[in-house]
Amino acid sequence: MTETSFDIVVIGAGPGGYVAAIRAAQLGLKVAVVEREHLGGICLNWGCIPTKALLRSAEVLRLAQHAEAFGVEVPKVSFNLAQMVKRSRAISAQLQTGVKHLLKKNKVTVFEGQGKLAGKGKVTLTQDGKTTTLSARHIILATGARARVMPGLEADGKRVWSYKEAMVPETMPKSLLVVGSGAIGIEFASFYRTLGAEVTVVEVMDRILPVEDAEISALARKAFEKQGIKVLTSATVKGLKRGADQVTATVESAGKTSEISVDRVIVAVGISANTENLGLEGTKVRLEKGHVVVNQWLETDEPGVYAIGDLTLPPWLAHKASHEAVICVEKIAGVPGVHALDARKIPGCTYSHPQIASIGLTEEKAKAGGIAIKVGRFPFQANGKAIAMGETEGLVKTIFDAKTGELLGAHMIGAEVTEMIQGYAIAQTLETTEAELMSTVFPHPTLSEMMHESVLDAYGRVIHY
Repeated sequence: MTETSFDIVVIGAGPGGYVAAIRAAQLGLKVAVVEREHLGGICLNWGCIPTKALLRSAEVLRLAQHAEAFGVEVPKVSFNLAQMVKRSRAISAQLQTGVKHLLKKNKVTVFEGQGKLAGKGKVTLTQDGKTTTLSARHIILATGARARVMPGLEADGKRVWSYKEAMVPETMPKSLLVVGSGAIGIEFASFYRTLGAEVTVVEVMDRILPVEDAEISALARKAFEKQGIKVLTSATVKGLKRGADQVTATVESAGKTSEISVDRVIVAVGISANTENLGLEGTKVRLEKGHVVVNQWLETDEPGVYAIGDLTLPPWLAHKASHEAVICVEKIAGVPGVHALDARKIPGCTYSHPQIASIGLTEEKAKAGGIAIKVGRFPFQANGKAIAMGETEGLVKTIFDAKTGELLGAHMIGAEVTEMIQGYAIAQTLETTEAELMSTVFPHPTLSEMMHESVLDAYGRVIHY
């Protein structure tokens, strides 16, 4: 007989849900996780991981195309799109198997099917028309989100793609329109441009990557346009005319309307939380802009019901979901010293070429908050390792409170900055000031030296620029 009574039931097994289940099991709680589709969620199966696999293929291609500059002769460079996709899907499958193993290793009971709140401490599990009721003292909602659908821009899987279709193309489009210039849109624009497609990016805001520091956004635009990507900002796609072989987009910008014809369109305009069919009706769970409202401990207004990850308010990042999972479960278990999450200290990364990474306040937000600041900058072109790598395009920017020396924010564009940003994340967690950062020894030759030099520059002490 299948056990149906647990301490915690988690609905959803993405980077929030499966981490919550594993951590709860580690703490000695009896745990079940309910997943209707695939372990690992969107991130592992159709998001973070498979896109990085594709972008790695693009990076290898780009290096091969420029091999001669490094004294390496590659007679003919070409790519196999099907093999790129196959490798990407295989990596996702491997990691999904890994998640299954971890849940089993930690003795988490996994149920396949649709989970739904069914009264206090109850979850109904529906699979193949059969319904089972699970009981739990605590229920964690971790159902994630899906691509946002804009009227008139709905994906059809053929000419108009969502992120899913964009990750498994059967043929290589010669031309592509990307609607939205957040991390997802920019990563796809970068991937397809590297493979040779003519790419146009349309962004409704006045700059691309609008959540990033304005200076970094401007450098990113310059880099992308240098690669041949056409960027239209303060622009709106008013409609799509779908033909047999092409899509014609009507774009409005600065009061003028124009048409752009392309082979494919990728719509990347945000996400919508998966709140449907969760049984929220009749509960005290509140929604704000379609997302579940929680307090600092991830509790909803309904006693015993919690929510984590993309289901809640932004930022919508896999590592935020995983961290929330641990906070939520440890608070439930009564672990001492649990700290609430400070959203300002969550790093964000875009894995395009060049890469973009950031944490904390932008220069604009710091000034808008009335904070007196010191700003440091150091360019990639002045770093020995970057020159040796042939990666001289980029900048490291740091922002400090002029009165206290607190590191308020860090913003980077260039090679491997998605790996470097964690250094500043640790610094913020430790409440490090400029004094500790300046007295830290950075190894030479490394890209990380630019992190040191940027701090020095903020205080008029930069050495190498």
